[in-house]
Amino acid sequence: MYRTGIGYDVHQFAEGRPLILGGVTIEHSHGLAGHSDADVLSHAIADALLGSLGLPDIGHYFPPTDDSIEGISSLKILEKCRDLCAERGAAIQNVDSSMIAEAPRVLPHAEAMKENIAQALGITTGQIGIKATTNETMGFVGRKEGIAALASAMVYLPD
Repeated sequence: MYRTGIGYDVHQFAEGRPLILGGVTIEHSHGLAGHSDADVLSHAIADALLGSLGLPDIGHYFPPTDDSIEGISSLKILEKCRDLCAERGAAIQNVDSSMIAEAPRVLPHAEAMKENIAQALGITTGQIGIKATTNETMGFVGRKEGIAALASAMVYLPD
């Protein structure tokens, strides 16, 4: 049977941190605040995959109160999602995502992001969609206070 999941994540900008999206460090004046590397794109994808399996969100597996994982690469979070899929016999069919940010421009980095995400999930870059848009200057994203990301995932679970 095919199952789908959706994911959403948001992080505020923070000074003195690198901006990491899809495992790619992007030049920008600010990074994103978070307990991990705050990779909003990878977090949304992780939650979409976990949702497709009917599992709790990434906070269950990677709680922000766990000091041992502070600063963890979100690609490691995606690897955990890959492993959870494999444990259940699920095959990841595809993931699709959208990032919402006024700045910086992220699409020039989409192919590198796809490569990182594909490697972490054990799928091909052709199974990954990455899109980006602005919030037309509205809300916290429009005021350049942070970045949001949405994702969907489809897995195949044998009967």
